[in-house]
Amino acid sequence: MATAEQTFVIVGAGLAGAKAAEALRTGGFDGRIVLIGDETDRPYDRPPLSKAYLQGTTEREKIYLHPAGWYTDHDIELRVGTPVTALDRTEHEVVIDGVERLGYDKVLLTTGSSPRRLQVPGADLGGVHYLRRVTDCETMKAAFAAADRVVIVGAGWIGLETAAAARAAGCAVTVVGRSKLPLLAVLGAEVAETYAALHRDHGVELRLNSGVREIVGEDNRATGIRLTDGTVVEADAIVVGVGIVPNTALAETAGLAVDNGIVVDEHLATTDPDVFAAGDVANTFYPLLGTHLRLEHWSAALNQGPVAAENMIGRVTAYDQVPYFFSDQYDSGMEYSGYVPHGSYDSVVFRGDVAAGEFIAFWMQDGRVLAGMNVNTWGVTDAIDALVRSGERVDPAKLADPDELLRYLADRVPGGAR
Repeated sequence: MATAEQTFVIVGAGLAGAKAAEALRTGGFDGRIVLIGDETDRPYDRPPLSKAYLQGTTEREKIYLHPAGWYTDHDIELRVGTPVTALDRTEHEVVIDGVERLGYDKVLLTTGSSPRRLQVPGADLGGVHYLRRVTDCETMKAAFAAADRVVIVGAGWIGLETAAAARAAGCAVTVVGRSKLPLLAVLGAEVAETYAALHRDHGVELRLNSGVREIVGEDNRATGIRLTDGTVVEADAIVVGVGIVPNTALAETAGLAVDNGIVVDEHLATTDPDVFAAGDVANTFYPLLGTHLRLEHWSAALNQGPVAAENMIGRVTAYDQVPYFFSDQYDSGMEYSGYVPHGSYDSVVFRGDVAAGEFIAFWMQDGRVLAGMNVNTWGVTDAIDALVRSGERVDPAKLADPDELLRYLADRVPGGAR
């Protein structure tokens, strides 16, 4: 078990790292905690950066996870603007900015991820934006305020949420995506079509089945994109949202197992018993699903950090959450619970009014609920979670029937009651 003489170092001061530090203190660890981040801001929530904060409907102070004095009050050494450049597992030290060496008994890597860069001519021109940090959000917010025309490259969650923000700012918006529908790989055609309709209904032009050949510009500033068919789409600002890449350099150079992220077990432990990882960077084993997943979702960072903390203290705890994420676009809010490997479902059951944008979609395989997504329909995530967790067959007709209480169905499924 952990003792007061021990030092726990958390590398990465985002949601996973901050929640791990909080859990260490609330869990009774009274040793030294050092939380190190390379951003100059104290830990904050990232979802508002593509939603409310980007649209200016919430103030900056509300994105932070804790008040400014919270870390000092809880005897947590928060070091911001401080890059960790190496992990020396032999000496049990992290190297800070290539010079300072800080010893640890346990270390947690919550180094997150970075935006995938567009690899085309002109990608380094001014006016091309990526969204990951609060400083990116500030720059993008100003760009939307000044722009008439915005092009979004990428039709995933970040692309669609930033498109909604640009429309809220009064910009004409074009979204460019490689697939025939936005979010096709995540949601499948049946549900992806609802997001295509949502954005078209809000005046967004969708240029799908298309890619970017180059970014065109003049005077070192982007003025538009040239699509693979040769068409030029003019823009005053360009947002690139084509995925993220886990920040695994520390782990790789330290000799830890890395495969689409830092490989960890259900206890968030790496191949080194004194090194843990959580959040975007962690390729985690999910006992419920029987597979490793690296999930780039807020809920993974929120919940994995505290589980890692428990295991660092010595309380063996498995991370056994049903994957969850949410999105807000225009007046449409959704929550998604479960996991559907690409192409693995055999049917989608809809419940509610799809045309009105108030419904639940269930992805099914052999009569079992793999995942459920509730759109503008609230108070049902626990029931969906229970249906997914049970792994039992459910009558699709009852799932689709709004007169059947979803909570009752979940409780009636063997293994589904919570």
